[in-house]
Amino acid sequence: MEDRLDDLEEALEDRLEEDFEECKWTRVLNEVTLVVPKEQLLPVMRILRSHRDLGFDQCIDVCGVDYAAYGQSEWNAEDAPNTGFSRGAERSTHADIDMESRFAVVYHLLSLSHNVRLRVKVFLNPDYPVVDSVMGIWNGANWFEREAFDMFGILFNGHPDLRRILTDYGFIGHPFRKDFPLVGQVEMRYDEDKGRVVYEPVTIEQRTLVPRVVRHDHRYEEGCEPVSEEEQADG
Repeated sequence: MEDRLDDLEEALEDRLEEDFEECKWTRVLNEVTLVVPKEQLLPVMRILRSHRDLGFDQCIDVCGVDYAAYGQSEWNAEDAPNTGFSRGAERSTHADIDMESRFAVVYHLLSLSHNVRLRVKVFLNPDYPVVDSVMGIWNGANWFEREAFDMFGILFNGHPDLRRILTDYGFIGHPFRKDFPLVGQVEMRYDEDKGRVVYEPVTIEQRTLVPRVVRHDHRYEEGCEPVSEEEQADG
């Protein structure tokens, strides 16, 4: 694995460093992540696929990310490392969402010839999250991009059929955005008198039952040994 990653970084340096100086990559936990400016996405992606030193012939996933309120939580993880969290907490509004790079699109690429993976990340304008479609390079990205549009409201220039794929066609909003209400915008039920499904304002109290925190995983620390069940019981 280490040798393959060394070869990958060397190939990235040879093919991108001169003409695409703004592209940066990091290597953490045996994974290489390449950050590409959105204006350079398509030419970089073509190089990643076509050049034999890279050969990323498969795009195995495309997903959106909303970094608003990243690392924040209704719970304080430091105060409850072993005892868990309370059963409910008031949902914060996150009204101060004005991050310069709130949205990102993440592409996971696979090179069969070199048996290596690469993560490509593109940050977008929070007010108008739009990026070029990679369908002309990997046709299989079709439904991935539609899902990112449906869930995050990210637009993909050049996509031939950019429409919702998981929600209803008349659905309002994008459910995976951090400012989307946890209980949704409306609730639906079947009205026997009208003989059809009707939409009404949400009556459920908005509360968070699952902690949304970013916690450090000790399993990846060098020399760290797993904690036994006896040690966990002793706290």
